Amino acid sequence: MCTRPGGASGGSISGKMKRGADWPEGYGRRVLARVDSTNIEAARIAPGLAGPEWILALEQTAARGRRGRAWANPPGNFAATLVMRPSEAPDRVALRSFVAALALFDALVAATGRAEGFALKWPNDVLLNGGKLAGILLESAGAGAALSHFAIGFGVNLVAAPDAEAVEAGAIRPVSLLSETGIAIAPEPFLDLLAAAYARHEAQFVAYGFGPIRAAWLARAARLGETIVARTPRETHEGRFETVDEAGNLILVTARGRQAIAAADVFF
Repeated sequence: MCTRPGGASGGSISGKMKRGADWPEGYGRRVLARVDSTNIEAARIAPGLAGPEWILALEQTAARGRRGRAWANPPGNFAATLVMRPSEAPDRVALRSFVAALALFDALVAATGRAEGFALKWPNDVLLNGGKLAGILLESAGAGAALSHFAIGFGVNLVAAPDAEAVEAGAIRPVSLLSETGIAIAPEPFLDLLAAAYARHEAQFVAYGFGPIRAAWLARAARLGETIVARTPRETHEGRFETVDEAGNLILVTARGRQAIAAADVFF
C-alpha cells in the first residue's frame, strides 16, 4: 500500500483503471494522466453518468481551492473528485461535505495506522499536527431545488506541501503526510482507501441522516470549545467554537451572542 513518492506521468487520459480489492460496489473509477481540474472534468462527464464516479488526476494544470484560489498540486500529491447526480434538496446534498471529511480522516488513518495528530477543521480541511494537510472543495450545478450534478474535490499533500509564503497571511501552515509521518503512499492506492471510507459514511448518511455524521465529525473537530475567528467577505466573527448545528453551520458564542455561520474562512 505504501510506496516511495513518484512522479505523475504525462500523456492522454488513461481511462478506467484496475480497482483495488475493496473498491465499493456501485462507484465508478477513472484515472487521468493529466487534466485541467478534476472538478472541471466532473462537470464535463456528469451528464453521461449512471452513478457516482471517482476521478483521479496524476497531474492537474488548473487546480483550484475555495473561492477560486490556486491549489498547488505537485507530482505525487492527491487530487480527485467524486461526482454524483443526487436527487435530494441542495441543503441536504451540501451536508456531504462532512461525509467527505470523515472519509478523508479515515483514509489517512488507514494509510498511516495512526489517528494521533489528525483533526477536522470547519468547514472542509484536514489538519495534521496543527498544519493543513488536505482540503475539500464542493461544487454543483443546477437550477432551483434540483441539482444536475454535485462534485466533491479532494486535495491532499501526500508528499509535498506549498511553501508557507505561498499561503495567505494568518492561514495555517501547509504540511505533507510524508514530512509529518515519514509515510509515503501513492495517489492510486490512497484513492482505494478514500473510496471505501466514503462509501461507508455515505451509506450511514443515507440510512440514518446527518445526526451520526455530525456527532462523528465533532468528535474529530479541531479547536472545539476554543476561541477562533471566522471571516466572511463582509464580517469577522470571534468567539468560542461551540458546535456545528443540524444544518452544518458553525456555531460561535461571541460578545454579540450566539452566531450561526453558514460559510466562512476560519483562523485560529
